[in-house]
Amino acid sequence: MDKESSKAIHAIGRRKTSVARVYLSRGKGEWDINGRALNDYFSRTSHVQLVEQPFAATETLGQYRVKVNVQGGGQTGQAGAIRLAVARALVSVDESVRTSLRKLGLLTRDPRMVERKKYGRPKARKRFQFSKR
Repeated sequence: MDKESSKAIHAIGRRKTSVARVYLSRGKGEWDINGRALNDYFSRTSHVQLVEQPFAATETLGQYRVKVNVQGGGQTGQAGAIRLAVARALVSVDESVRTSLRKLGLLTRDPRMVERKKYGRPKARKRFQFSKR
């Protein structure tokens, strides 16, 4: 392990089936998500804003180098997982930002998951067409 990663703060975030491992260290705002830059990884600007939301809330945008390993799910789930992990890492760095992040709901894990398919039905809730006669 090199010097920089040993000083890095580690946090995990989850959303739907996505799991993000974030390593936060002092830097100039560089992002490394699975070996790619932030704007290369997320094509939608809404996902980029979602991921940067904890930094904007704590006014620390551009002060940290962020290395992310994320897997599972789709783009939105991965963005939500990264957002939660970044918020948790910022709290590990500075405990005083917890209240501002908590007010914005950035420290709450989203419990919504895909509902499983039930037997005797075509999908989770959909039923086959009913015919009275």
